[in-house]
Amino acid sequence: MYRKKATVGLVFGGNSSEHDVSIKSAKTIYNALSDSYNRERFIVNPIYINKYGFWEETEYSKSILIENKNSNNIIKHYKNPINNLTNFSKESEKIDIWFPALHGPNGEDGVIQGLFKLTGKPFVGSGTLGSSLGMDKIAMKSIFKSFNLPQARYIYLYKESLLNNLFMKSFLKQIEEKIKYPCFVKPANLGSSIGITKAYSKEELIKGIEIAAKYDARIIVEKNIKGRELECGVLGKSIMKSSVVGEVKFHTDWYTYQSKYNENQSRAIIPADLTEDISKRIQKLAIDACKAINAFGLARVDFFYQENTEEIYLNEVNTLPGFTETSMYPTLWEASGLKLEKLVATLIEIAKE
Repeated sequence: MYRKKATVGLVFGGNSSEHDVSIKSAKTIYNALSDSYNRERFIVNPIYINKYGFWEETEYSKSILIENKNSNNIIKHYKNPINNLTNFSKESEKIDIWFPALHGPNGEDGVIQGLFKLTGKPFVGSGTLGSSLGMDKIAMKSIFKSFNLPQARYIYLYKESLLNNLFMKSFLKQIEEKIKYPCFVKPANLGSSIGITKAYSKEELIKGIEIAAKYDARIIVEKNIKGRELECGVLGKSIMKSSVVGEVKFHTDWYTYQSKYNENQSRAIIPADLTEDISKRIQKLAIDACKAINAFGLARVDFFYQENTEEIYLNEVNTLPGFTETSMYPTLWEASGLKLEKLVATLIEIAKE
């Protein structure tokens, strides 16, 4: 029987500091959807959003993925907010299912998910609520706390508080008493370790807050958990499954942007060398974390594990994990028996639920 191919709108790029990572993820997904396993099932329509938010046409977008253009040289249209969605309505008519390969603000924070929802077409990944909660570290950790999920201590502040000397004096005192050094300073809404610093002193903390404030109006300061960094993939909606657990080892002081995307600075051990009991606890906690913030479809959940106490700390849920050559999410599922071409096809089927 003849089966109509589904047209998949692969959206990538975006007005975000994670623009370049998004392009790398999109290339991997595009190649997987173009594989012989998927060729008879899907037509892929890549849609590139440039750094100013303009939606490019399919053929131009496809050339970015195929011709390996430098993102610094592919801004075809300049900033023009009025025309940013000019091609969106035209391109959306052709699409049956949206597949976002976007990272960071405007891509995985619920904004574009709301736009997809308005089209009435299914899309890969979490909805607006799960996406926004998964992107905002402060909101996410507040939800974790309400569900009694184990996590590191944290305190947050607003950018404007930097101008309030009395508040800052009290805030810094709380850090020294409750969080202690070293600690991590992060923008509330960003990924790939962009804007994050590790502070070993009050001076470094203040500098770290100033750096984070350049990326977001809300900043979170977290206690440093000295332990192994573990990651687990989650897949599904009505029925959610966990992948094997992987471990990230890196040569830098912490898991920086450079170590995440530089094969020489980090490596993944999959599956991680853990007891069966610890692996099962992490796999269950990964699903519990996703359900807490209403994340579904796909997610990568990150943990810290202290061997001496066997304590597991939930770090965060990434609702649109990377699909680059070094990304953990597709690698975790391949180690779990689900190859990349079948993984992307599964994600599309889940989106239809």
